[in-house]
Amino acid sequence: MKHTNYTMLCDYYELTMANGYFLAEKKDEIAYFDVFFRNIPDGGGYAIATGLEQVIDYIKNLSFTEEDIEYLRSKNTFDERFLEYLSTFRFTGDIYAIEEGTPIFPGEPIMIVKAPAIEAQFIETFILLTLNHQSLIATKANRIVRAAQGRPVAEFGSRRAQGPEAAILGARAAYIGGCSATACTMSDRDYHIPATGTMAHSWVQMFDDEYTAFETYCKLYPDNATLLVDTYDTISSGIPNAIKAFKNVLIPQGKTSFGIRLDSGDISYLTKKARKMLNEAGLENCKIVISNSLDEHIIRDIIHQGAEVDSFGVGERLITAKSEPVFGGVYKLVAVEKDGEVIPKIKISENPGKITTPHFKKLYRIFDKETGKAMADLLTVYDEVIDPTAPLSIFDPINTWKTKTFTDYTLKELLVPIFKDGECVYQSPDIDSIRESCLNQTNLLWDEVKRFENPHRYYVDLSQKLWDIKHNLLKRS
Repeated sequence: MKHTNYTMLCDYYELTMANGYFLAEKKDEIAYFDVFFRNIPDGGGYAIATGLEQVIDYIKNLSFTEEDIEYLRSKNTFDERFLEYLSTFRFTGDIYAIEEGTPIFPGEPIMIVKAPAIEAQFIETFILLTLNHQSLIATKANRIVRAAQGRPVAEFGSRRAQGPEAAILGARAAYIGGCSATACTMSDRDYHIPATGTMAHSWVQMFDDEYTAFETYCKLYPDNATLLVDTYDTISSGIPNAIKAFKNVLIPQGKTSFGIRLDSGDISYLTKKARKMLNEAGLENCKIVISNSLDEHIIRDIIHQGAEVDSFGVGERLITAKSEPVFGGVYKLVAVEKDGEVIPKIKISENPGKITTPHFKKLYRIFDKETGKAMADLLTVYDEVIDPTAPLSIFDPINTWKTKTFTDYTLKELLVPIFKDGECVYQSPDIDSIRESCLNQTNLLWDEVKRFENPHRYYVDLSQKLWDIKHNLLKRS
């Protein structure tokens, strides 16, 4: 896959702040930033971390060209010494991140950047836009796939995505979230996501009659014939003509893998009627695919109504996350380093939900040994050590009287090293491994956390040491 240099894809204030850090002699001061989000889209119980691979590519390709520097010079804003510094600019810091496909929860860092101030500040925009977009789409896809109850879901949204990159990377995120395929050819070429597709209504309209359109398609694609049966009249012509084409062209060849697609009308009623007609014609193996402005709620409802559906194609409401199209991840300074000492920093707000958790941190996921289920996440200061053989007590950081003690548990540290001293130390898994990991990890969540409405709140707690640091900073402010 071709890697693009997105160095100049940044908010302008990243550059003016960088120039300011340079002139204020702060460019070499070490800063720590957390990437986290505050609310789960659609009121869900969890989100899915996605987009790390693109952040890695961005960091590896981070450099200013002569044309970039000339452009900045033309703004008459930046010091010439700063522009000279940019000519050899590269990332030299450390990055830790939660691996792609992992369920994530509000308030916990999904990425930590530790780097000289200019470097750490400058990469904010790209990191946020990448993690926000892909995590949003993967989260939506995961909801839709769960609603389908084991039936395959193909991502069909390229033509409704907000631009080419949103279509290509949206398909990648949807696949990680659980979709089985995409209609986007470039996503197959670049990310090896299986491309799939049937036909448009225009194919049927191009022929003199519907049967000829179906017959021709079956002759051309005998191993992949799915016929769109709602161009004219689904019940009186579409399904009968599809049955005729299957029997006249495919059955004599011994072909048994084919299907019909419905893209309009009362889906629940039409699929039940179609299944009856197909079965009566001896085509019990014929698959029924549906599309047309689907989401997790519509899919869940039509399944509940007894719709006869084998697979789904989901477009605009997936690729745009139409019901809640903003993920809301933020990038906040949590510490600086002076003379080798990590000094915590906190952002305070009149809105309690916007108060940050300070310090350089570790993030642990606690699993019950007997069930294997994820029980809670725990944030600690970076130098804390947990003895997994001793009882572990945690408490709600807001309602501190709510406590729980684990005695039979395992721990997994979620933030793994990605860059060390500017060098990538992480090998991104292939996309099928990420997708499988996502499925396995979501299976470790309790069903109560996976409810679509009013899910159980999964706790992200602070260690006593971290809680004390946070509240001491609040008292001093």
